[in-house]
This record gives sequence, structure tokens and C-alpha cells, in this order.
Amino acid sequence: MILLDRVTKTYSKAMGPALNRVSLHIEPKEFVIVVGQSGAGKTTLLRLLTREEMPSSGKIIIGGIDYDKLKDKDIPLVRRKIGVVFQDFKLLPNRSVFENVSFALEIVGASSHEIKNMVPRVLEIVNLKGKDKNMPLELSGGERQRVAIARAIVRQPRILIADEPTGNLDPKHAWDVIKVLEKINRFGTTVLLTTHNVAIVNKLKRRVVTLEHGKLTSDRAHASYKL
Repeated sequence: MILLDRVTKTYSKAMGPALNRVSLHIEPKEFVIVVGQSGAGKTTLLRLLTREEMPSSGKIIIGGIDYDKLKDKDIPLVRRKIGVVFQDFKLLPNRSVFENVSFALEIVGASSHEIKNMVPRVLEIVNLKGKDKNMPLELSGGERQRVAIARAIVRQPRILIADEPTGNLDPKHAWDVIKVLEKINRFGTTVLLTTHNVAIVNKLKRRVVTLEHGKLTSDRAHASYKL
């Protein structure tokens, strides 16, 4: 599903590599946590996976697509296979919950029939049934993050990248979000989660990949983690 082979990314020679010869293989339907201090290379890794950045060297293959051979016109098609959730939600404040989620379908030309069918189903998955008419400011932080997750999965991506999705949330709402990510993973979506939250990592006991100063220093199944 996701293959990185000796991937290096250097933004400037003076700074040194943001990622340094990272090799990583993630199977379909896995749930993998990426940890590391600020500046470890997590954001660079995610930007490479979504093709916002190109590696300086090495190979990236996502879902059988070799990024070396990917034409610019095909990048949007690849990105539809990858849902992304951020720490700061990025919701449209003047649109309802339904409209925020449906927007992701509108921009790819989905029909009104598809939108009416898909959006309620996805809102139920993220435990927001009955909240479709609410505006973002009427929701808790955890609910807003679940709207963001619904928007990310409504196009049924094969991979969901969750970049510090609980960073702004209290423990209860953080766990609500994590439970939704686990549910989505059980439906067959590959989940890649970055987090600084040690409690979440240790309770989930999933595969943990550790980055330090741009290098992959640890890759362990059912792992715990200490800062």
C-alpha cells in the first residue's frame, strides 16, 4: 500500500536532510502511528506521501503508483485516494456540517443524488448523526474534528492520514476522535496517525514508527512509547 525506499528530502544543504534514507512499508488496512519530536521529519513524510513535495532521492510507491512516473495531471486522482485530517480542522465556518462534508464531493463533480446518499452515511460513521444542520461554531472541538474526518473519508480514500488530530483537544474528545479512526480502520482503510500524545500511543498498542532528526530509528509492532 505504502512503500518508501531510501527516501531522502533536503530543503537546503545548510539545514541538512529533513528525511534521511527512510525506508518504510505499510500494508493495506494497517493502523500505523508515527511519532517523533518537532523537527523529526513527520510533516515532511506526510507531504511526500500526498505529493506536495518531491523526494530529493529514493522511491515512493503508493497503492501501486510509482511517484517517479506520476504525471502532474494525475496528481489530483492520487490525492483522492488519500484523505487528510489536520490538527486545526480547516472547516468552512459559514457552511453547515452537511455542507462542509458535501463540499469534498462537489469539487470532484459528484451528483446531488450521490451527495444525499453519502453524507448522512459518513456522518453516522463519525457519530454525528443529527448534527448535519449545525454550524461549526455550534460544535465542540472533538465534534469539529469528526466533521473534518467525515470530509476526509467521504470520497472513500484507501488511506487516511491524520496529522496530530487530537493536538487541540481535551482527553475525552481526543479519545472520541481516536475511536472514530479505529472504526474507519476496521472498515478497511489504511490509517497513518501522527501524534505527540504518549497516552494515546501506549493505549492503542499499534505499530509505532519513530523518527529522529530525519531518520527512522524504530519500527515496532504493538509498541509503547516514551518521550
